[in-house]
Amino acid sequence: MKVVIIDDEQRTRELIAKMIESFDLGIETYPIGENVASGLKAIEEINPQIVFLDIQMPDGTGFDLLKQIKNKKFEVVF
Repeated sequence: MKVVIIDDEQRTRELIAKMIESFDLGIETYPIGENVASGLKAIEEINPQIVFLDIQMPDGTGFDLLKQIKNKKFEVVF
């Protein structure tokens, strides 16, 4: 399973990734999205099953990001 973490604060992305990894379930975490643009790119490249998504980011909102995805094939956690 792949999880993408999108948040404008690097520390928060890393903390969420560490929390997920601490359960040792074999989940691949990608704490790489820092805004809407990089988040979209990460989702397109990684094709995750779950996306942890910040609501307010410098270049828009998590809802703006979701509106730009035509075929959403993942679950979202805000």
